Amino acid sequence: MDELGADVVIIGAGAAGVCAAIEAADAGADVLLVDRFSGGGASRVSGGVVYAGGGTPQQRAAGVDDSVDAMYAYLRLETGDVVSARTLQRFCEESVDMMAWLERQGVPFEGSLCDYKTSYPSNKHYLYYSGSELSGGFRDVAKPAPRGHRVKGPGTSGKLLMKQLLAAARRRGVRVLPQTEAVSLVGVGAVSGVVVRSLRDAPWWARIRHARLAAWSAKPGIYVPALRRALHARVSRIEQRYARELRISARRGVVLAAGGYIVNRDLVREHAPAYRGGLDLGTSADDGSGLRLGLSVGGRAAELDRVSAWRFLTPPSAFLGGLLVDASGRRIIDESRYGAAIGERMITSHGGRGWLLVDAPLVASARHDGRRQGQWFATLQLRYLLGRGRVTAGTIEEVARRAGIDPAGLAATYDEYRRGPDPAGKLAEFARPLDTPPYSLIDVSVKPNLGYPCPMLTLGGLVVDEDTGAVAGVPGLYAAGRTAVGICSRSYVSGLSLADCVFSGRRAGLHSANGVGRVDKNENVF
Repeated sequence: MDELGADVVIIGAGAAGVCAAIEAADAGADVLLVDRFSGGGASRVSGGVVYAGGGTPQQRAAGVDDSVDAMYAYLRLETGDVVSARTLQRFCEESVDMMAWLERQGVPFEGSLCDYKTSYPSNKHYLYYSGSELSGGFRDVAKPAPRGHRVKGPGTSGKLLMKQLLAAARRRGVRVLPQTEAVSLVGVGAVSGVVVRSLRDAPWWARIRHARLAAWSAKPGIYVPALRRALHARVSRIEQRYARELRISARRGVVLAAGGYIVNRDLVREHAPAYRGGLDLGTSADDGSGLRLGLSVGGRAAELDRVSAWRFLTPPSAFLGGLLVDASGRRIIDESRYGAAIGERMITSHGGRGWLLVDAPLVASARHDGRRQGQWFATLQLRYLLGRGRVTAGTIEEVARRAGIDPAGLAATYDEYRRGPDPAGKLAEFARPLDTPPYSLIDVSVKPNLGYPCPMLTLGGLVVDEDTGAVAGVPGLYAAGRTAVGICSRSYVSGLSLADCVFSGRRAGLHSANGVGRVDKNENVF
């Protein structure tokens, strides 16, 4: 078996892994970054939004008044006690520095504030309210501020984020070993290396074909699950035929940053069986491999039942004025809440079914706003929702019958809403009178649907020391990003996962580089 070595070996070249590599290299370590494909991971196909606050330069440029205390108060409400108060406070206090650090790596941001509430802004805006900050029950406790910092680039800008981070890592001399899958960890008493299967010595044409198929599997495959599965099957065949085993020694530590497990349907069915019918938000490498490696050497996991399911009602922002109801016609939630909160409530309490009640003026506003507020994918979704996804009638009772929901229940919900105040707590600035027929019910249920998919990602992972990122009970092993329990492992808002990847990745990189490593000459595979 061929052998390689480095001070720090990092498994996974997404945002967490690359940030770990940069920090470890800056601490003087020789770093080897291993990735099953060509780097970027789920971060590359993400929206490129980083949750940050406390007075970032972008917030100040937009005239936004924010503080560390306000950011902490909001995140404490959202994330619960998934991490200690001390860790969350540190995350908030270091937020401004995190943005500066990213900019030093060449990642561009801008303070162009979005003037409407949305799940993802158009190419005119790069700072927005990316969570439930403006919703009732939050703004009274935590002063709201826009904290969604989108990387300045067209479309979904995760691609630009990872391009800049990978370039920054290479400038520091970080070695990257692509097309390499981690198989097992190595060590006696402490992790001191990893066994991998690599296409490093495969024929050139096999490496090129593998790279292309893997890229297509990630995107557009993310939007078409059947296509992704077919492409990944071809990727696996190339690996089975040409990959060769290597042993990589790690003199100081191994960092697991291999993403989550959303594409591993067996794991999802085991831990979160209610979450089905969604769109797997990740690459084919988000199969729980990092979790498996950590558990195989004595690590433990938590929050594996936590899945974020995004049922976004915006854009267009006009839809915030509708009423989201279930099959009985009952109200589900305040429609201005973040899409993951809406998705969780629909799935856990309403069987994943939901309809949005709107009237004629609201439909007209949605058509108008849809032309300027969304990216191309939001425009396509709006076309579906106002077309095949909608039924219309002249009365509340009749539109309910056409949609297949309880007419009496919907009428009661509508009457209660009209009397006010809003029983779901929606603030007046988002409410609409809904008094002009015809009425429409738009089907926003969670189900396999290319016209209106429900993206999902897993949030749980390995339990780590919150000061160092070390995997609990396993010397020499660290974890970061969605392979580890982190800031967003209980509740997610846009940008919080990437921010946690930077936070936890830098933490693991620094402490693995400074750790005392020992390579036993009689090392064994765990």
